[in-house]
Amino acid sequence: MANADGGAYSYSLTVFSPSGKLVQIEHALAAVSQGTTSLGIKASNGIVIATEKKSSSILIDDSMIEKVAVVCPNIGIVYSGMGPDFRVLIASARKSAQAYWKIYGEYPPTKVLTQEIATVMQKATQSGGVRPFGVSLLVAGWDINRGPSLYQVDPSGSFWAWKASAIGKNMVNAKTFLEKRYNDDISLEDAIHTALLTLKEGFEGQMTEKTIEIGVVTVPTLEELEAGKIGGETGRPKPTFRKLSEEEVRDYLAL
Repeated sequence: MANADGGAYSYSLTVFSPSGKLVQIEHALAAVSQGTTSLGIKASNGIVIATEKKSSSILIDDSMIEKVAVVCPNIGIVYSGMGPDFRVLIASARKSAQAYWKIYGEYPPTKVLTQEIATVMQKATQSGGVRPFGVSLLVAGWDINRGPSLYQVDPSGSFWAWKASAIGKNMVNAKTFLEKRYNDDISLEDAIHTALLTLKEGFEGQMTEKTIEIGVVTVPTLEELEAGKIGGETGRPKPTFRKLSEEEVRDYLAL
């Protein structure tokens, strides 16, 4: 009944194979490994997440492609894998963040939101008639309790905190490159350059501001924290996560 591909067990999500595996989750990870490379690096004063942004045809309007997404002012996410699955998860994450705001008057800590996303993904591994989400996520954010945090969430619903990580088709080579270049004292500027160098290692074609997407988490100053709600008319905190514009990406690529 069982073969190298999991045999009959590969068609069932809720039944363990004799070796103790849920084979459909391994298939979901295979879908992630076919996605474009994404990575995240935690610096001493922030976090950078970056990814390749390629379209399958020159006729596609690439301005509509979004791989780095803002969840709330302090948290952003990048993914590798199936775009439609990511769309469902990002919508769920945004609802959770807004619900947290309505109850507590502040946006959720990065770990709390990551747990919410991971729970949604785990539920899809324990129910009949569904399949696992075919994406892995890198969640980057800042909060007053933990400061800047970077988490990776996999289709199984497992998540870990990382100093630097990579997902997607060039994951192994990217992680090896990061292990050689990373140190705990790296600055955000150096982390952005390291992220671009890492992506370049396995990049096919020319890297331009159209084919790279970058998001950064910055750490607020003491003055900003003491000022409290400094969002102008909204009365909400100043965003600590933002996506770099094409002009900013072009400037970094030119260095």
